[in-house]
Amino acid sequence: MQTGIEAADIFRQLAEGMGQTGTPQFYPTLVERLATLLGVDHALVAHVNTENGTQASVVETLAVWSNGMHMPNVVYPLAGTPCETVVGREPCLYPCDVQQRFPDDHLLAALGADSYMGLPLLAADGRTIGLLALLKNAPMALDDLAREVLRIAAAQAGAELGRQQAEEALKASEAVARESERRLDTLLNHLPGMAYRCLNDDHWTMELVSQGAQELTGYHPHELVGNHLISFAELINEQDASRLFDEVQAAIRDRRPYQVVYRLHHRDGRIRWMWEQGQAVLDAADKVVCLEGFITDVTDNQEAQRVQQAVMQVASTVTSHVGDDYFQQLISTLVELLEADGGFIALLNRSPHEVGERYPSAGTVTTVSLIADGTPLSNQTFLLSGSPCEQVAIEREAVSHNGDYTPLPGNAIKAQAWIGRRLDNAHGEAIGVMMVFYREPLTTNAFATSVLRILSTGAAAELERRRDQRRMHQLAYTDGTTGLANRVRFLEVQTRMLREAARHHQSLSLILLDIRRFKEVNDTHGHQVGDQLLATIAGRLQDAIPDSSTLARLSGDEFAILMDNPDEAELAETLDNLREAVAETIRLGHNAFNLEVSVGFSRYPADATVASELFKAASIALHHAKRDGSVCPFSYDMMRQQRRRQKMTERLHQALMENRLALYYQPQVNLKTGQLAGAEALCRWYEPDWGWISPGEFIPLAEERGLISALGDWVLAEAARQLLEWQSQGMAALPGRLSINIAAQQFADPQLAQHIAELTQGVPASALALELTESDFMRDPDQAVEITQRMRDAGYVLFIDDFGTGYSSLAYLRRFAADALKIDISFVREMLDNQHDRAIVKTIIAMADALGMKTLAEGVEHQAQAELLAEMGCLEAQGFLFGRPKPADEFAAVWLGR
Repeated sequence: MQTGIEAADIFRQLAEGMGQTGTPQFYPTLVERLATLLGVDHALVAHVNTENGTQASVVETLAVWSNGMHMPNVVYPLAGTPCETVVGREPCLYPCDVQQRFPDDHLLAALGADSYMGLPLLAADGRTIGLLALLKNAPMALDDLAREVLRIAAAQAGAELGRQQAEEALKASEAVARESERRLDTLLNHLPGMAYRCLNDDHWTMELVSQGAQELTGYHPHELVGNHLISFAELINEQDASRLFDEVQAAIRDRRPYQVVYRLHHRDGRIRWMWEQGQAVLDAADKVVCLEGFITDVTDNQEAQRVQQAVMQVASTVTSHVGDDYFQQLISTLVELLEADGGFIALLNRSPHEVGERYPSAGTVTTVSLIADGTPLSNQTFLLSGSPCEQVAIEREAVSHNGDYTPLPGNAIKAQAWIGRRLDNAHGEAIGVMMVFYREPLTTNAFATSVLRILSTGAAAELERRRDQRRMHQLAYTDGTTGLANRVRFLEVQTRMLREAARHHQSLSLILLDIRRFKEVNDTHGHQVGDQLLATIAGRLQDAIPDSSTLARLSGDEFAILMDNPDEAELAETLDNLREAVAETIRLGHNAFNLEVSVGFSRYPADATVASELFKAASIALHHAKRDGSVCPFSYDMMRQQRRRQKMTERLHQALMENRLALYYQPQVNLKTGQLAGAEALCRWYEPDWGWISPGEFIPLAEERGLISALGDWVLAEAARQLLEWQSQGMAALPGRLSINIAAQQFADPQLAQHIAELTQGVPASALALELTESDFMRDPDQAVEITQRMRDAGYVLFIDDFGTGYSSLAYLRRFAADALKIDISFVREMLDNQHDRAIVKTIIAMADALGMKTLAEGVEHQAQAELLAEMGCLEAQGFLFGRPKPADEFAAVWLGR
């Protein structure tokens, strides 16, 4: 505590600093005042991010005061720092030797701190949401007054942080509510009919109607709501009103939806037929609150039905059935009407060579419904040739009045007469036959033939519908490549299984699998081999899952599995079996394939309670598994990360549009002379409510979301603008060149050299060095050779960045038109203590020398590293030893003599 300052004055200054509550200056003012009042060298306030809901993992500073000035905010891991001991505890003081206690905390070393005092920032519910820390480059001793100052500051900072978090949560909730209301309004007002909510009274008093009411009734919605101009009951035809009311009330009593057809008087005087479906909404006491439903105009259909009524009366006993039930009742009714002893409806199975013929002359006949002497019999298949069905198929309609006949070859049933009618599809092609037979000879067949003609049309349509339905079902619900259920079928099964799991209070696991690098197989070997591979994998996956599970191919190389109520052991075993099934070598002809699978899974009800959310959770888990190449269970932290990534994508796009990014410049130094040899332009992004966002987070995100080319273009244009500005301000010219990173998507452009020249107009190519990551140009080495040669021809210097971490070969490296290799920081960091890393660095330098390239080492932080690199022959280096990345003005002031 500073001497000579009275307690009252201290609290006055503290109160003034905290008077900035609710403004961006609150945290910066708070840390500055605390550092001044308490006589410490450094002060910071930070937000604590958590994983898995409870354990803190990452600290994001909200304000940092160090050595008399504000510093940029930073993000650092909590583990291994004194801050870790603060989270969830009382204030924690390390009066001296704090660096020795926490040797892995690089921030302590960078600040030169010897002592540390930290306090947790608590939310209203007692959760730790942040921390307040003081650091001093000498031992620290705090009296009671200082501790009281810190307690008040921590309480106020925690309250402010909690308020900000609550405000952000409220904004998100309000946005979701507004979007839901908008979607509902759009749906209701674009339906081709009228959605409504009304009271269950004599007037059907409308409380809500959609815009479709005007076309349906001729009245505007506001004229119907509240019976403002006319009640809906007044529009209903008086002959239908009583029946309509009774049917609706009966449905309400039975606790079921209602469906009614009635006539309605349109405003223009016409009478229109309506079809209505709805249901009652009940309160907790089972009393009707209102009715909700939908009404549509069916006048055209109703008139057509009236015209066909006479025909429908003939077949009224069978129209309520479909499929086998339809055919069974139809043939039973037909036999009874025609006073026959038996009959059948059969399907004609064509021989392969008869496809496209009007009617078959060979093939077989399969009955779909068969009755004799009033008893249904099992269906049979027999040869068409030589049977009466053959004559019917040829002649379309045939009769035999007298003779010996065996309706079913090899069957004991005998007949003296029969009548048959061919069943044709919509194209006039024979698809079946309908026949009745008699044990006694026939004297007349006019009535029977007429009845067969009437009923044959419906029978043929139903036979074709059933056959087409099977085919459509196969096309609609089956994947043609693997024979598995497709996405549509799988989602239906998932909904059903979720419903069953909820009913029986059981669990359900959804597993999504992605075959890694399958696209390479398709591109290299063709789609035919790819399809064979998928079919083989599908068979293996089917064998690897329990019998009660459902397997589907969703799309491309993505499969899905639903496991019904598995325990942890069964789920784990199945996941292992799936990976092993795919990993086993697959041999197709002369090719052998060794594949891997990424697996993500979610569980009901632990992760989600509805089908769409369960699928979304598994998809998020699969996305993480693809990055890690592993089996990945869903966690809510994944969803939070995905939302953050989505929000960050939107913010990054906006920042690009509004030119709110910044370039920082890090010096590159000649290791022999210690003089500036160049600089690297590094993109930085600051958001007021997020602070500084790490390039390690937003640059990979830009690559993934398709923003990297736009970001790369901005960096090139901004770097050129800065070089020109320095020149116009009379600065000393930047020695060497300004290095700029080029992304893989940019490098894929064959016209890259011309594009860069357009973006950097006014800056000579000799002033720029373009850095290409080793792994990026090895994606297509031959194209890389061509593009790099064009860039060299244009005058640009080319650096191969992060060298040693990719897969480049000497053969290709020799062909690349590169000027320098940048030794990756991962080797430089441990080279003093790790002889393997030291050997790798030495080899890279020697290889570069042999190929006529210079070397530049990244991440040099200690003098010993610089001396060893110089001794090995490395020419240049960059890192914190020489200078951190700085804004343009600060860099110029230090290095360009501004």
